[in-house]
Amino acid sequence: MVLRSCWKSRHKTSSGHVHCWTRPGFAALLWLCLTHLGCGTGAVWETKKVVQKDAEFDVTYNETVTSDNQTIYAFNHTISRNKTEGVRVSVDVLSEGLESPILFVVRQKQAVLSFQVPLILRGLYQRKYPYAHVGRTLCQPPTRAASETQYFFVDVSTLSSLGTHYQLRVSRVDHFTLHTDKKFSFTASPSQPQYFKYVFPDGVDTVIVKVNSEMTFPCSVMSIQDILCPVYDLDNNVAFIGMYQTMTKKGAITVQRKDFPSNSFYVVVVVKTEDEACGGPLRFYPLRPDELIDAGNRSKAIDVVVSPAINSEVYVMGMLFCLGIFLSFYLLTFLVACLENKRMNKRREVLLNPADMSPAETGKTPASPYEYGSIADNGSTLSSEAVTDSATSTDNNYGYMERSLDSVGRSRQESLSSVEEDDYDTLADIDSDKNIVRTKKFLCVSDLARKDKRILSKKYQIYFWNIATIAVFYALPVIQLVITYQTVVNVTGNQDICYYNFLCAHPLGALSAFNNILSNLGYVMLGLLFLLIVLKRDIVHNRALVRNDLNALECGIPKHFGLFYAMGTALMMEGLLSACYHVCPNYTNFQFDTSFMYMIAGLCMLKLYQKRHPDINASAYTAYACLAAVIFFSVLGVVFGRGNTVFWIVFSVIHILATLLLSTQLYYMGRWRLDSGILRRMVYVIYTDCIRQCSGPMYIDRMVLLVMGNIVNWSLAAYGLIEKPNDFASYLLAIAICNLLLYFAFYIIMKLRSGERIQCLPVVCILFTAVVWGFALFFFFQGLSTWQKTPAESREHNRDCILLSFFDDHDIWHFLSSIAMFGSFLVLLTMDDDLDTVQRDKIYVF
Repeated sequence: MVLRSCWKSRHKTSSGHVHCWTRPGFAALLWLCLTHLGCGTGAVWETKKVVQKDAEFDVTYNETVTSDNQTIYAFNHTISRNKTEGVRVSVDVLSEGLESPILFVVRQKQAVLSFQVPLILRGLYQRKYPYAHVGRTLCQPPTRAASETQYFFVDVSTLSSLGTHYQLRVSRVDHFTLHTDKKFSFTASPSQPQYFKYVFPDGVDTVIVKVNSEMTFPCSVMSIQDILCPVYDLDNNVAFIGMYQTMTKKGAITVQRKDFPSNSFYVVVVVKTEDEACGGPLRFYPLRPDELIDAGNRSKAIDVVVSPAINSEVYVMGMLFCLGIFLSFYLLTFLVACLENKRMNKRREVLLNPADMSPAETGKTPASPYEYGSIADNGSTLSSEAVTDSATSTDNNYGYMERSLDSVGRSRQESLSSVEEDDYDTLADIDSDKNIVRTKKFLCVSDLARKDKRILSKKYQIYFWNIATIAVFYALPVIQLVITYQTVVNVTGNQDICYYNFLCAHPLGALSAFNNILSNLGYVMLGLLFLLIVLKRDIVHNRALVRNDLNALECGIPKHFGLFYAMGTALMMEGLLSACYHVCPNYTNFQFDTSFMYMIAGLCMLKLYQKRHPDINASAYTAYACLAAVIFFSVLGVVFGRGNTVFWIVFSVIHILATLLLSTQLYYMGRWRLDSGILRRMVYVIYTDCIRQCSGPMYIDRMVLLVMGNIVNWSLAAYGLIEKPNDFASYLLAIAICNLLLYFAFYIIMKLRSGERIQCLPVVCILFTAVVWGFALFFFFQGLSTWQKTPAESREHNRDCILLSFFDDHDIWHFLSSIAMFGSFLVLLTMDDDLDTVQRDKIYVF
């Protein structure tokens, strides 16, 4: 049997040194084994000299260590339950060209900390950065006694046979505990991380930890960790526990007492070895995998301050403020409805009993019933059709009303399902009539409102049912996904996943930024209010149709409310999906916030076009298919569009071709065909109208609009191709909004040019909406965060709350934009109320 072991024992001499010795009997047995039994030759048996020293704080120890000796420094200090002192170990290696690193092991009562010097930290692509100066703060285990003396030991050893010179210094950290609202400054580096303790004061349940620096780089990480050992304070392990986020100049984390049973936590600041995570450049690339790279000076001066966050009273005030603003619109609408109802009842009495009042009593000559109808309609808020309940339904002897009601269409009591839209279009004579009517130089609404109203009503109601179906199928997975996002953030503690305004992110329950979610309530409430207003108008109009009222049947812009219902639903869904986006805002779910914005812009343009083109407006299936294509390109742009020249070329070509096709469709009122003979017909038109004889366009107004539209869209396409903006979703939304504004401006100009007037209520809505949109855009462009940059760079744009210490600039954008959208919808709803008593063959199409 071969015995290979060495029994050692330690004996402490009076000088404090410990010697290792071997028992003589065992040494003899071992020698016998080696020489006579052939246990092996060339074996070297060495003993290491271990020296233990009593050490003191704030004393620098200059020593040399080799593989033959190991030094143990023994420290003791008194800790108390009511006072926490930090202990920091600083090490410098003075020798160069080391064969092996020095290993430092700090043994405490309840923790062990070990590190080597030079400290090797890894970066991307296996880069290795050596640090000869290392400073680490020791974890402070809690104590139950009022005062207790604890010991800890610093073991120094190496495997290098050459002597390595080092310096060791252990010191107390005087300002280890952070105080509320008091700024504390310090310096950190990758090999010298810093952390400090904060204890929640009585009566404070939530605090916000703010870390600032005048230096953008080096990139750093701030972390909030529980009072546990070990503390993870190196670049390669700081993400193992607690909450953390990268930072350049700003960082902020909201901390709640309920998450820390000890009512205290550590604020850990670590400087990263590289700046790539903060958007900085990668300066070095290793030519050889094992090559060590000098990182240079990566020290960073940092300030930290811990401030109390808002209390429950501020939460309540914020919620009441939000509810109060939007409930006031309900109250205002109710008051206006009551005033209008009172005014209409009074006018009805005047119209029903004209003989009861003499001209002397009224102070003016009696007005004609036609004039009464116009006056009664002026200023109507909820029901521009209310006039049809009075004058025009009680007397048929005025002007064009002398016609018999028997000549007005079929009874409204017929089933809607008994007639389809194709019943009109399939007749050969009517199809011929389309080509004649729709190609007239001057069109009236009566020319494009010839289809049965029941058919069109059914057609446009599909807009509402389709968007309701889309909303359900779109919203449910979105809600599930953002809940998963929030769960991942809460479990991992990674604050870089979501792009909040961390300086004004107020948590509630599992939500990290409740204020950004609450501020979207306006979209939902005002969208619902708009639906109620539309429903009121729809009911009044249907009552008039049931009575075969001439004004409802043959006057004014044809009333089709399906698109209005779709618009109100889209506004409500915008609020819901914007709230879902703000649960965890980032570039992967930004489409949640913009999808229904595209739909709102598209529906508004369709409604503007439908007003004077009810027979030829796009069907719901075509419209939503086009909007789906827009959202599809939005996703492609977000994923592949950043700096991708090929994508931008393809998109710009598609954008221009779509603009040309839509322009042709609008100019010819759909009376053209896209087939193999299109090129031949284009050449023929150019030859006859431009070469053979120079003739201007037949439809000048339409041509002006389409030329302006093409200029705008071609310019936007060129801008996208040249600049390649990173935020493709916002770029796409800008295209939709520019086209909507252009068409709306054209509509208003042509309305006034045609001799029509805009009533007081639409004018007020237009002015009010324009002002609100101006303020809303001001707050939108404040840019409190941006997912086009890294999370650390985005935090440089963070700002404090500006309203009630609860809402930030983006929340105010939510408030104002929801009000502005509601006002815009009211403009579309009431803009043509002045035409409710005008025959359709006198209302021009433009």
